[in-house]
Amino acid sequence: MVTLVIDHGAKRHAQSAPEDGAAAPPAEPVAMPQVSVNGVVIARKAIAAEVQNCPAANPGEGWRAATRALVIRELLLQEARRLQLVPVQEVDPDGRKETEEDALVRALIAQEVAVPQADEATLRRFYAANPARFTTPPLYEADHILIAARNDDAAAFAAAREQAAALAAQLAVAPERFADLARAHSACPSAALGGSLGQIGPGDTTADFEHALERLAPGDISGPVETRYGVHLIRLNRRIDGELLPFDMVRERIRAYLEEHVRRQAAAQYIALLIGRADIRGIALDGADTPLVQ
Repeated sequence: MVTLVIDHGAKRHAQSAPEDGAAAPPAEPVAMPQVSVNGVVIARKAIAAEVQNCPAANPGEGWRAATRALVIRELLLQEARRLQLVPVQEVDPDGRKETEEDALVRALIAQEVAVPQADEATLRRFYAANPARFTTPPLYEADHILIAARNDDAAAFAAAREQAAALAAQLAVAPERFADLARAHSACPSAALGGSLGQIGPGDTTADFEHALERLAPGDISGPVETRYGVHLIRLNRRIDGELLPFDMVRERIRAYLEEHVRRQAAAQYIALLIGRADIRGIALDGADTPLVQ
């Protein structure tokens, strides 16, 4: 049995420090039993190497995730060899050749996991039921004035709020002055263009800026909007709503999505069947533990 030692130093920093002279709490041992699949032992050295491919919150969790991955891989390889499959190694566009084991696993899944193709009626039903998936994002034509300040500088941010509020008061009386005020006061390079950001879409700005923009009607000027860059005043000039893409344009995208979804479900069921027939010791598994279905 192998024992992992987990250092809880990071956790201790979040708690009160021990009194002077007090011993630090001992590291917590995590015992890992020997793991085997139908009598074939999964080497601890192989598990340790696989841990780097399994990000986890702590070493114990990473070790278990790596163990699961290697157990599933061994189970699939054993089944492929039992069926006497012949690996045909593929080469990727960069000239890298897959390993014989990867080729065996791929051949096994291709042979044993049936993935029915979605028919036209199924594709159209999915399209009709999920219009948001196939609608282009909205676009906004907007201007802004940025009073720059770091949000970790309380004094600077307070001053930015005050200046933005003063500019907002001026714009409430004379909104036509937006471009002039942007040129005079904005810390954004767009100041040279009167604050114009051109056309922007979802993800082009910060979440706070985007949420404020979504609430504006064309012609509106926002109140002060705070982001990590400072305080903004935003003017929406035009909103271009998204459009539903034609079915013919997205048919193959829908087909690929549905077939991949079915493939994952079928792979999970197949692996669960193999697990149920196998003698797996040292770790408890179910069909959802494989990377093939995640």
